[in-house]
Amino acid sequence: MEFPIISSLILLPFVGSLFIFFVKSNKSNNSIKYVSLFITLANFILSIYLWIIFDKSSSNFQFVENREWLMGLINYKVGIDGISILFVILTTLVTPLCVLSVNSTIKYKLKEFLIAILLMETLMIGVFCSMDLVVFYLFFEGGLIPMFLIIGIWGGERRVYSAFKFFLYTLLGSVLMLVAILTIYWIAGTTDIEKLYEMGISSEYQKILWLAFFSSFAVKTPMWPVHTWLPDAHVEAPTAGSVLLAAILLKMAGYGFIRFSVGLFPVASEYFVPLVYTLSIIAIIYTSLVALMQEDMKKLIAYSSVAHMGFVTLGIFTMTEQGIEGSIFQMISHGLVSAALFLSVGVIYERNHSRIIKDYGGLVSVMPNYAVVLMIFTLGAVGLPGTTGFVGEFLILMGTFKKSFLAAFLASIGVILSAAYMLWLYRRVIFGKLEKSNLITMGDLNKSEMLILWILAIPILVFGFYPEPLFNTITQSVTNFLDMYNSNIEIYLANKE
Repeated sequence: MEFPIISSLILLPFVGSLFIFFVKSNKSNNSIKYVSLFITLANFILSIYLWIIFDKSSSNFQFVENREWLMGLINYKVGIDGISILFVILTTLVTPLCVLSVNSTIKYKLKEFLIAILLMETLMIGVFCSMDLVVFYLFFEGGLIPMFLIIGIWGGERRVYSAFKFFLYTLLGSVLMLVAILTIYWIAGTTDIEKLYEMGISSEYQKILWLAFFSSFAVKTPMWPVHTWLPDAHVEAPTAGSVLLAAILLKMAGYGFIRFSVGLFPVASEYFVPLVYTLSIIAIIYTSLVALMQEDMKKLIAYSSVAHMGFVTLGIFTMTEQGIEGSIFQMISHGLVSAALFLSVGVIYERNHSRIIKDYGGLVSVMPNYAVVLMIFTLGAVGLPGTTGFVGEFLILMGTFKKSFLAAFLASIGVILSAAYMLWLYRRVIFGKLEKSNLITMGDLNKSEMLILWILAIPILVFGFYPEPLFNTITQSVTNFLDMYNSNIEIYLANKE
């Protein structure tokens, strides 16, 4: 295909941000909002078109663009396969919803905020489309800057502390990954991912390189015990910032585990499986218990994200088809559900200026439409059959049972705990008597809020009942990926003997 569709997806939001920079904003900022919304919707339509023309029967990278860069040492190489395309679509779906949500949440410097959102979209899509380690690193780390500004400028009272904590945690973890990328170039003479898959990396270097990549992805996932930056970042970030952080940024690390940790270092991945299982199970159980103790709605949802991403890392390192497909599906599901939950908290925060659970109760009496959509998102987070949350968790547990009964049993406790903290949250906020007088005047969802929340609710239900379109997209790539992984392990074992 001659048209550079991948580069268009990556660059369209960036071009849009430049255009907005030179647009004069009026008092209502309507022109800036409409331009931003048009650009992000155009990118979403382009990603859906890409999904339609994507050859789901092929496991190869498609629509590849390869151009010389940095004096020919590094190539700008981008493309997609069945694993990455769904993350691109998730990114292009969530971003216009973030733009729509700014109507009531951003009170000042709206123009600069929308520029940051558009830059974030460019960098996030770039991460999922990169086919070169250096290009991946630049996009991966570049996303820190606009998110740092979103939290630090438009966040809450402790926004500067939270922004610096987020920045330092993720940057320090990624420095080791940069060293590892330079080491790979020194060993293999290339940073091209396809070439590295074909060549393989010598087993004597794999463990140290795996740990270097792990240091970055573990922080960004985030895995226990390097997860403490996430609740602070979520609580202080504006609603749109929390949505992007939970829905997309955490998935960049999960994607990295599949594409690089397992793909490039299969021998080391096999060796470190017990470590990943241990940290994942601690994350699932411990952070679920911490979530039960939270009084702030945003903090509760933030800790639940750590627990759900624990399921993702557990599934990836089962090295089974069910586990990896379940992890990909779980990341897409969590992207939709967590985005919806943070937007739902933003709805009532704008009306009552409080995120404390005890300040609510009986909202079903004054906000019946809100109660319905929040119930869908709550059940999606719990993993009720008929929602996307069930499909991902079920496959992950199935894959884990094949490898370790104990790990699967302990992870199952997290399913029970997730039901406990999410249903407890829903009961305290929605049901009970409407006793607080300030809640009586809270109006139900307006048209814009209804549109945003139902756009997220529909795929949660549709793909919960009928997940085939997603599985048809990822199956060939995952099967090929596992064949390559198992082949590398067999060669290593044969050489060892």
